[in-house]
Amino acid sequence: MIPILDSDPGSPFPPTDQVLEEPQGLLAVGGDLSPTRLINAYRQGIFPWFSEDQPILWWLPSPRCVIYPDSVHVSRRLRRRYNQGQFDVSADQAFGEVVEACAAPRRDQDGTWITAEMKSAYHRLHDMGVAHSVEVRIDKQLAGGIYGLALGRVFFGESMFSKHQDTSKIALVALCRQLQKWGFTLLDCQVSNPHLMRMGAVEITRYDFDRLLASADGPSHWKPGFRAVKRL
Repeated sequence: MIPILDSDPGSPFPPTDQVLEEPQGLLAVGGDLSPTRLINAYRQGIFPWFSEDQPILWWLPSPRCVIYPDSVHVSRRLRRRYNQGQFDVSADQAFGEVVEACAAPRRDQDGTWITAEMKSAYHRLHDMGVAHSVEVRIDKQLAGGIYGLALGRVFFGESMFSKHQDTSKIALVALCRQLQKWGFTLLDCQVSNPHLMRMGAVEITRYDFDRLLASADGPSHWKPGFRAVKRL
């Protein structure tokens, strides 16, 4: 039986050893998307993922897909494109636009998990200085980006998008370079896919992920003044 969360946003999640094997990684159902609940969840590596017609579902998959910021892979072609100087990279200048672009329909998906409720929740976290975005523009037009949460020395990536070739990769690389400078130890990618694996992502056990989260806990290392590197 799947545990149902208490209505109190501060109530604890079930012990992580109660996570289901089928569907793999499902830990609990219900609750809300209040900032208190979400921050408590992410600090434990738990995240919400559900469709419009479902209750709130909370997940803790294993293995876990992560990128170590100093190990992000930059191909020769991507390095050449980045170094051409055609991309303008910024942070927290268009959070809402990035979220909307990530939520837009995609050819390989039937729908989106970024519901109106989810958008509102992450906007609240952005207003609190917890959720952040990285934007990539070409000729002043938003072309790609990524958003997620910064807690302690971990950036919990939520979603990214591309409107032009390689622009989500540019956002990811620029983010990793800045995270490395700020002393972040981990970029959480939740679940692996071929695109992330080509960018240097690896899968680790829940034990190793929990250990890394514990060692990286504390005040957020995200700082104002995001500066994308000029050249890779």
